[in-house]
Amino acid sequence: MFSFCTDPDVLGQFQWLSCYLTTGKHMSLYVSVVVVLVLLAITAPTALLFGFGGAVAARSRIPPVRWFGKSYIAIVRGVPDIAFFLFFVIALDQAFEWMRHKVLCPDWTDPIRQGNDFVVCQAAKLPLSSSPQWVHETYGFFVAVLTFAIVFGAFAGNILFGAMRAVPRPQLETAEAYGLSRRQTFWRILVPQMWVFALPGLSNLWMVLIKATPLLFLLGVEDIVYWARELGGTKTSRFTDYPHGDWRMYYFAGLLVFYLIFTRISEIFLERLMQRLTRGQATTGGEAQRKAAA
Repeated sequence: MFSFCTDPDVLGQFQWLSCYLTTGKHMSLYVSVVVVLVLLAITAPTALLFGFGGAVAARSRIPPVRWFGKSYIAIVRGVPDIAFFLFFVIALDQAFEWMRHKVLCPDWTDPIRQGNDFVVCQAAKLPLSSSPQWVHETYGFFVAVLTFAIVFGAFAGNILFGAMRAVPRPQLETAEAYGLSRRQTFWRILVPQMWVFALPGLSNLWMVLIKATPLLFLLGVEDIVYWARELGGTKTSRFTDYPHGDWRMYYFAGLLVFYLIFTRISEIFLERLMQRLTRGQATTGGEAQRKAAA
């Protein structure tokens, strides 16, 4: 990046380090940090939406809908995350290609499932082999977001389901006594009240989601852990202009600091959000605020 980086062998220690930290691969490391942050920013609300849908379905009066909601929450929570990631990515990718195959290649006569092979027409492949690299990376990122959202949505659904049941029943009965319909009671009384009960569990789930981002490598996304391991390994002058020993300890220490700072910022934000939600509520936190203001 810098003009004095043309000959690394004659650089001073500070200049050598500045040139080393601005190589193309290090830029990929910095981009991967942005990828992780964007993944969290998209996955968190998407998982919350999946969880809310699962919780509402689990409370439904319609048996098939209720069974679907409870099954989604129970099955996904019961399967180890790493096993679900390894399975679901393949299943999701094949499901997309199967649907495209049915639409784009209706005249195809060969079986799609041929032993252990999954064979679709070339036009149904996702992404196409002729697509540019950014399309492949975007598709992989999309699959990662959807997989994370489905997995953590099940945990969010269990939290929200419990939070809905924790809302005092007299509040709902009072709303019904004032003539509110079941739908109005749900949206105006139950949903606003449940967040104060759900936030502690959702806070823990957010922390778990942050710690689960290194699983991105299972989905084909080159995340910060991948690049830390790649860049920190021993490099000789045969393979790079900036040879060094095994520096993985320093790279992983940097990741440790990054995650600790990120989780600390999250804790401060969630603590302030909890204080705002409990204000005026009939909870332990709300009672403590009333006593402090008295």
